[in-house]
Amino acid sequence: MTILVTGAAGFIGFHLARALLARGERVIGFDSVNAYYDPTLKEARLAVLGQDPGFAMVRGDLADRDAVLGLAEAHPTIDRIVHLAAQAGVRYAEVNPYAYADANLMGQVTVLELARRLPRLSHLVYASSSSVYGGNTKLPFRETDPVERPLSLYAASKRGAEMIAASYAHLHGIPCTGLRFFTVYGPWGRPDMAAFLFAEAIAAGRPITVYGEGRLKRDFTYVDDIIAGVLGCLDAGPAVAARPEEPGGPPHRIYNLGNHRSEVLDRYIRLIEQALGREAVRRHEAKPRADVAETYADIARAQADFGFAPATPIDEGIPRFIAWFRAWKGV
Repeated sequence: MTILVTGAAGFIGFHLARALLARGERVIGFDSVNAYYDPTLKEARLAVLGQDPGFAMVRGDLADRDAVLGLAEAHPTIDRIVHLAAQAGVRYAEVNPYAYADANLMGQVTVLELARRLPRLSHLVYASSSSVYGGNTKLPFRETDPVERPLSLYAASKRGAEMIAASYAHLHGIPCTGLRFFTVYGPWGRPDMAAFLFAEAIAAGRPITVYGEGRLKRDFTYVDDIIAGVLGCLDAGPAVAARPEEPGGPPHRIYNLGNHRSEVLDRYIRLIEQALGREAVRRHEAKPRADVAETYADIARAQADFGFAPATPIDEGIPRFIAWFRAWKGV
């Protein structure tokens, strides 16, 4: 059987595809390899995946219906989908809002329409985000909390994607499971995220921009822990999707995947400084309106349903990331 991984050239998609290949799965990757950040890193990830004979790559855009639906005819053995492709970034939405509608909303529809056309499909797992909790102040965030106060277009698009999946589960019986990721970092990470941005600036002796006096808090989650959670959910199969909030509801369920620790941003930066052996030059700015003050995941549901157990504190994860960063950048 075959697993389709959308966003295979991306950070989490690359790690997931590599983990699936390592255990002998056949993987079809789908990605547009766009220029939201340096495609060189995406191509390097794909080069690693391409060394495995069990991997095949299809380049295409999520909003291209023919490209996505064509996968059903080209690869009819697909029996599971992990849909990770999306337009990422909270602040980029102020520059290019249409990208979020195309990738995160239309993309969700096209992938679900593909799922309808795959006769062997048993489970569709898709990526959501902790951003959907928006302006909530009750911590930790629990899957049953209200999510009607998005602070960014990115968050709104991810919540919209959850609702689209729930409707397809109801109308067509497609078992769907949404995973709300909490601030993922680690080797091969995205250049637009905090760990990479800080490391790159500090290594070059440039100032870093620190919002909210460094007092913002995030549930930083190491990528290996996230991959273990995705695999656990995928392996649990449609059984996890078939545990609806109400009896007789659609086979659609949502889980938090986080480290279950809320860390102060300033400590995160200090660990990067220590790993690089250089002190950062800080430039402080007010918290952007689209950013939340704190994220913190309640992971009890994922622990109970598929044994999710994150094991990597930032004291271990940051040095691992910096070791990769040094090798990648040659610093």
